Amino acid sequence: MSAPVRILVCDDQILIRTGLVTIIDAQPDLEVAGECGDGQTAVGLAGQLRPDVVVMDIRMPVLDGIEATRLLAGSGVPHPVKVLVVTTFNLDEYVYEALRAGASGFLLKDAPPDRLLHGIRTVAAGAALLDPEVTRQLVGRYAARIRPAEGTPHEVPLTPRELQVLRLIADGLSNSEIAVALVISQETVKTFVSRILTKLQLRDRVQAVVYAYRQGLVT
Repeated sequence: MSAPVRILVCDDQILIRTGLVTIIDAQPDLEVAGECGDGQTAVGLAGQLRPDVVVMDIRMPVLDGIEATRLLAGSGVPHPVKVLVVTTFNLDEYVYEALRAGASGFLLKDAPPDRLLHGIRTVAAGAALLDPEVTRQLVGRYAARIRPAEGTPHEVPLTPRELQVLRLIADGLSNSEIAVALVISQETVKTFVSRILTKLQLRDRVQAVVYAYRQGLVT
């Protein structure tokens, strides 16, 4: 059997943190490596415990979840940790800033336990977790902020088909929805997504969304 996925839980509300720990520890393939109540402690514990995933709240004392995520998974971090942001605040600003900071996923605390567990497993596997509707809402309100105001976009090193797939990703479509739209198999979509991420040196499809808007590939 493979080793369980190790998770660090960071939330300043002890009842919520205890609930998250209980839900996670009840799974045979998941294990809580540690828990804490502020972002600064999370950064320190992550360095000591080397968890596979950090489940991170946003509003916390000492150091908030956005800054903690930036220190754990942001640009230039030599050994980034996968971060799943779980918060009560369904605000575009928080979603946008969390993803810019390097988070691999975003869930609300009122999501059912099975969605939380799916989110942890998805992020641990190296995929991004962002509901398509959240993606549409996010880029709809922040497209102007993401996209460069002036200048000609850099040449994008993708084939026409890959560009087509990238635009659909940026529109918030899932792999299955892209497969239907292009009349191809989901496996073929996965292959295209993998090529796109490799060519553009992006970590996941969330970064691909931001890239597409920055390059003016979608409107």
